[in-house]
Amino acid sequence: MAEFSEALFSIFFIETLLNGLLLGGILALLSLGLNLIFGVIDVVWICYAEIIMVGMYLIFWLNTDLGLHIIPSMFLGILFTGFVGWLTHKLVISKLINAAPINQLIATGGLLFFFQGAAMIVFGIEFRNMGISLGSLALSEDIYLSWTRLLSFAISGIIVIILYVFLSKSYLGAAIRAISQDREIMTLMGVDTKKLYLMTSAIGGGLAGLAGCLLVLQYDVHPFIGLSFGPITFIICVMGGLGNMVGGFLAAFIFSELITIGGYFAEIEWGYVLAFVFFIAMMFLKPEGLFTRKS
Repeated sequence: MAEFSEALFSIFFIETLLNGLLLGGILALLSLGLNLIFGVIDVVWICYAEIIMVGMYLIFWLNTDLGLHIIPSMFLGILFTGFVGWLTHKLVISKLINAAPINQLIATGGLLFFFQGAAMIVFGIEFRNMGISLGSLALSEDIYLSWTRLLSFAISGIIVIILYVFLSKSYLGAAIRAISQDREIMTLMGVDTKKLYLMTSAIGGGLAGLAGCLLVLQYDVHPFIGLSFGPITFIICVMGGLGNMVGGFLAAFIFSELITIGGYFAEIEWGYVLAFVFFIAMMFLKPEGLFTRKS
C-alpha cells in the first residue's frame, strides 16, 4: 500500500498523466474524421485508418524519395487523402447508403484489404522511417514532453474548434447538420445530398491526412499500420457516441489516460488491457456511448 501511494504521488506519475493527455490529442485527431463521416453519411468506414496510411506513405515518398520539403509534402498529403476520401465515397460508399449495415461493413472491410495490398505492391512490406525528431520539452529535470505530441494536442483542439464553428455558424455546416438528422426531409427540400456527402467524405479524408502528418513523425510507415490505429479509433468513436465529434474528442482522452496509467503501474500492454476492459464494461452499462449523440 505504501509503495502504491508513493507511486501515485511520484513526479513520474504526473509525467504519465501529462503524456496521456498528449496521447489523447493524437487519438482525438484520428477519431474526428471518422465521426464526421458517420454523423453525416451514417456509414462506418472500416478502412478509415488505411486512408491515414495512404497519407503517411505519400508524405514519406515526397519527402524522402523526391526530396520535397516536409511542409509541402504534408500539405499535398492532406489534399491527396481528401481526394481519396472523395473518390472512396464516389465509387463505393454512394452505392451503400441504403444497404444493410453488414453489407456496408463487408464492403469497407474489403477496401481495407485493397489499400493494404496496394501499399505492399507499391512500397513492399519494409518498415520506413522519416528520421525526423522534434525533440522534447523539459518541464523539469524529470518531466519531458514530446513536442510532436504537444503539436498533436494543439492541432486536435484547433480542429475541433474549427469544425464546431463551421458546423454551427456556416450555411454549409448547417446543411450538413440537418442532413445528418433527417436525410429524407432534406432531399424533399431540394438539397443536393450527394454533393454534401462527397464534401463530407473529402473533409474526413483530409482529416485522415492531417492525422497521418503527425503519425509519420512518430511511427514507422508500413502497410499494416492501419491495424494499429483502426480498432482504437473505432472504439473511441463508439465510446464517445458514434457521430458525436465532441464525445469522441473527450473519449479519446479517457482512453489514452487509461492506457498510460495502466502502463505506469504495470506494462504498456496492461494499459491497453485496462482500456479495453473499461470499454467492454461501458458497452454493457451504456451501449450508446458515454456521450449520447446530440440531435
